[in-house]
Amino acid sequence: MRTRTKIGATLAVIAFVTLNAAAQDAKPTYPSMAPLDQYLMERNAEIALARSAAPESISQDAEVMVLGPHGYETAVQGKNGFVCIVERSWTAPIDDPNFWNPKGRAPLCLNAAAARSYLPRTIKKTDLILTGRTKAQMVEAVAAAVDKKELPTMEPGAMCYMLSKQGYLSDHDPHWHPHLMFFLSQTGPAAWGSGMQGSPILAFDDKWEGLTVFLVPVGQWSDGTTDQRAR
Repeated sequence: MRTRTKIGATLAVIAFVTLNAAAQDAKPTYPSMAPLDQYLMERNAEIALARSAAPESISQDAEVMVLGPHGYETAVQGKNGFVCIVERSWTAPIDDPNFWNPKGRAPLCLNAAAARSYLPRTIKKTDLILTGRTKAQMVEAVAAAVDKKELPTMEPGAMCYMLSKQGYLSDHDPHWHPHLMFFLSQTGPAAWGSGMQGSPILAFDDKWEGLTVFLVPVGQWSDGTTDQRAR
């Protein structure tokens, strides 16, 4: 398992983009997938949770997708190009001990570039998992789809908001900090100064799918309140 920051999933990608600070030798708490109904939510509750990822000025006109028994579906049509969605634990990094955590809920609000280039990966991973693929089979299928260019490379400017107080990113630190995520196709974390002393930028470098995700903590949640732990 790669060195962890205090960042727990993805669902995504993500993810469940899951963020955590588990120790290097942590043993998986969730060795396999739980029954599907443990990952599902009441529809209106999921819509509200998805929208909480971004300020209302953005999320109120965004498309909203919710998870059903057969995958993600559009629950609310959007008008501004953004897509809000709640990723589940299987979009976390593949070596994350929360990969199958049924409590995982990672609200994202993706801009148009990320909706076109990152979101297809979340949908692909979810479809594979819900049709009974194992983690290894999912990884193999996604990696093959990336190699064959069946899944797009990241578009310039692809990013999302993760500003929800209501998400559950890991058992270690369910809410972590409000942050923005930027999606790039295989860019070394050092290019952004990620992980350097004093740098506020963190990164996940998922070489198996040619994706680097940069995380930039910010000071406020989507409701405008201050992240008290950042002080």
